[in-house]
Amino acid sequence: MKSNTKLFFTILAGLFLGVALGLFVYYQYPKGQAADFAKNIKLLGTIFIRLVKMIIAPLVLTTLVAGIAKMGDMKMVGRVGGKAMAWFITASLMSLLLGMALVNWLQPGKHVPQSIRKFIDAAKPDEFASGTKSFSLDNFVAHIIPESLFEALAKNEMLQIVVFSIFFGIALASIGEIGKPVIKVLDTVAHAILKMVGYIMWVAPIGIFGSIAAAFALYGLDLVNVYLIYLLDFALGIALLWVILLIAGYFILGKRLFSLLKRLASPLFIAFSTTSSEAVFPKLTEELERFGCDPKIVSFTLPLGYSFNLDGSMMYMTFASLFIAQFYGIEMEWQKQLLMLLVLMLTSKGVAGVPRASLIVVVATCAMFDIPEAGIFLVLPIDHFCDMARSMTNVLGNALATTAVDKWETKIDLKN
Repeated sequence: MKSNTKLFFTILAGLFLGVALGLFVYYQYPKGQAADFAKNIKLLGTIFIRLVKMIIAPLVLTTLVAGIAKMGDMKMVGRVGGKAMAWFITASLMSLLLGMALVNWLQPGKHVPQSIRKFIDAAKPDEFASGTKSFSLDNFVAHIIPESLFEALAKNEMLQIVVFSIFFGIALASIGEIGKPVIKVLDTVAHAILKMVGYIMWVAPIGIFGSIAAAFALYGLDLVNVYLIYLLDFALGIALLWVILLIAGYFILGKRLFSLLKRLASPLFIAFSTTSSEAVFPKLTEELERFGCDPKIVSFTLPLGYSFNLDGSMMYMTFASLFIAQFYGIEMEWQKQLLMLLVLMLTSKGVAGVPRASLIVVVATCAMFDIPEAGIFLVLPIDHFCDMARSMTNVLGNALATTAVDKWETKIDLKN
C-alpha cells in the first residue's frame, strides 16, 4: 500500500512539473521552438511506452496459459466451471458493451478544444489513417490464427497469442501430473513479469513528465477541459455498471445482497485505497466463506474470476481505447468496434488485478487497431483515480459471481 501511495504521489509530481514546464515553454517561446522542445522531451514518454510494449506478449502468454491450465481436467470442472464461465462471459460482454455505448453516446474524445483538434488533424501521420479502413473478414481471420507463435510474439499480435495460449493451456490441463512442472514454470515466469510491471510503472512519472510537458508546450491550458470531461464520463459509466451488477445480484440473492455488501465493505475499501483487486483476495475469500458460500466453490470460482471476470477493468479498456481513437480523430465503424470488443474480451483474460495492469491491454489494443499508443499518456495522469473505481468494481463483480455460482450449485439459502 505504501509503495502504491508513493507511486501515486510521484506520478502527481511528474504531472504537475510537466504542466508547469510545458506552460512556461508555451507562453515564453515561439511556436517553432516550443515544437522542437516538445519533440525532444517527448522521448521520455517513448521510453516508457517501449518498456510497456516489451512485456505485453510474455505477460499475456504466461498468465493466460497458467490460468487455464490450473483449472485441471476439463471434465472435472463440471457444473461449477460451466456456471462460472457463463457468468463471466455475460458480465464481460455487458461491461464491454456498456463502455462502448457510453463512449459513442458521450464522445468524450471529441470534446477537444479546436486548437488541439487542428494540430492533430494537421500532424496525424498517414499510418494512423489506416485505422479507418473498413472491416474485413479476411483481416479478422488473419488476426486470429497465428502462422507462428514466435512471429506473433515478435509482432505483439495479441489475439494470435491468446489463441495459442488457450489451446496450450487446455492441453496442459488435460495431461495431468506430467504437465504440472510446465505450469509451475509458466506461473513463476508470470509472477516475475508482473514484478517487472511494478518496476516499469516507476518509470511512468518520468514518461508522464515528458509527455505532459510536450502536450502543454503545444496546447497550453486547453487540455484541462479534456481531463474533466473524461473523468465525469467514466464516473457515469462506473455508476451504471454498479447499478446493473447490484440489480443482477438482487435477483439472485434477494435481500441477502445487503448482508453481502456489509461484508464487502472492508475489501472494497482496501481495493479502493490500493488500486489493486488482488490485494483483497485473502480477505475477500474469508468474507465470502463467512457469508455462507461453500469453501470449495469459493476456492475454485474466485481465483478463476480474478483472471476472467474483471468487470470494471474491461469497461475501462473499451472506454479508454475508444476515447484515444476519438481524440486522434480516428473514425471506427461499429463492426470494427465490435472486433475491438472481442479482442479486449480475450486479451483481458489472465491480466492480474494489480495497479494499472489494464493500461497494458489498452496499449496492446491501440497498437493492433492502428491507434497511436502514445495516446495512453492522455489518460495516464488521471488513471489512478479511474483505477480506484474499477478495482472496487472488480471486487464487487467477483464477489457477486462467486455467491451466484454457490447459490445455483447448492440450491439452498445462504447462511448468516
